[in-house]
Formats: sequence, C-alpha cells, structure tokens
Amino acid sequence: MLEIRNLLLPFGPMTPTTLAATVTLAAAAGDGIDYFQIISSAGPVGQGVLLLLAGASAVSWAIIANKAMQLRRAERESAKFLAAFWQSKRLDAIYQAAEALPSSPIGAVFRAGYVELSKVTQRKEGEGSGMSDELGGIENVERALKRAAATEVTALERRVSFLGTTASAAPFVGLFGTVWGIMRAFHDIYRMGNANLATVARPISEALIATAVGLFAAIPAVVAYNFFVSRIRVLDGEMQNFSSDFLNIVRRHFFS
Repeated sequence: MLEIRNLLLPFGPMTPTTLAATVTLAAAAGDGIDYFQIISSAGPVGQGVLLLLAGASAVSWAIIANKAMQLRRAERESAKFLAAFWQSKRLDAIYQAAEALPSSPIGAVFRAGYVELSKVTQRKEGEGSGMSDELGGIENVERALKRAAATEVTALERRVSFLGTTASAAPFVGLFGTVWGIMRAFHDIYRMGNANLATVARPISEALIATAVGLFAAIPAVVAYNFFVSRIRVLDGEMQNFSSDFLNIVRRHFFS
C-alpha cells in the first residue's frame, strides 16, 4: 500500500472520492481517444518514425501478396510439368510442355538441360565421341542444370529479404519512437512543473502508438518470411531431385 500511495502522490492527495473521480475521468478519456489527432500533433521525429513504419508495412504487404501468387503458380505449374515429364517418352514433347508452363522453375531447369543436351549431341554426331568427351559431354548438361536451378532460386527469393529486414528492424524503429515519446513526456513534465495525467497522456500515447505500429509491421513480415523461405526450400529440393533424375536418364540413353 505504501508503494501504491507513493505512486499516486504526484497527482495529489487521493481520497476514495477523488480516486473514483480520477478513474472515471480516465475511462471517459480513453473511450474518446482520437489517434489521428495524436499522430498529427506528434513532433517531426515521431511522425517520421510512424511514416517509415507505415511505408515498410505497405511494401511488405505488397511483397507478401505478389510472392504468394508467384509461389502458388510455381508450385501448381511444377506439379503439372512433373506429371507431363513422367508420362511422356519424347524429350521434344516434354520441352513443348515446359514452354507452356513458364512459371514452373522445374520446367525452366529442364529447358536449360534440354538445350545443352541438344548442343552436346549435335557435336557428338558431327565430330565424334572423342571431341564430345573433350568438350565436357554430360558435365556440360549437369552445369547447365545447376546454373538454371540457381537462377530460379534467386528469382523466387527476390524481395523476400525485404521481409526479413522489416521483421528484424521494425521493432527497433518502433522502440526508438517509444523512447522519443517518453523523452517528450519527461520534457513536458519538467516544463510544466507537475506530473498530472493531462501532462503525460499525449506523449505517452504517441510512444505506445509507435510501438504498436512497429509490431504491426514486423509480425506479418516475419511470419511471411519464414513461410516463403520454407516453400522456396521445398521447390529448391524438387529442382535438385529432378536434376538428378534427368541426368540419370541422359546418361542411360545418350552416354551409355
């Protein structure tokens, strides 16, 4: 009780009547909080922090929507391509199917491998197997597959790093806005010479709004970042598995 009484001393002697009146006034004030007015009355530093967090949140949501559609198309078209690959017995027919599925990263890997295989077989037919072995043969196809897979992973990961940056930096930016608002509150207390509720309510509200906006920007970004990274990792694994299967088929039919 002594500690509670000491906390209430800056607001004057508290009797049961005045305490009830204070609680009633605080509740009434809380029901009518105008957050837009609080933000508009914030200083340039506080408004800059809120603007930065709002911009990062807007960009993050745009990336989330775009990347979700991109990965959905990649997964759907990759499933269609794999079905066509294992059902068909002709590589040229599979190549046509891959061209009809431009969003499939596995299809892009196959196209790169098929083009390199065509070059290798043409050299083999025109210059003999010795020249083909000297130029690399199956190793050229393998390098083409790895290069295409790395390119597709890079394309899938594009702009995902911004989500990770927002997830890690936004809480600290919001914390900076919180610290700045608390500093303003102490400055107002010093300037007015008292520490009543009316003096500290507005700057503390600004500080808490900065914290809330920082969390609003960071939480969706970190959830989306982890989700997208896991799906990209699955697609990367599928591309690696397909490359191994395709190389085995090429070795068996073209280099045996």
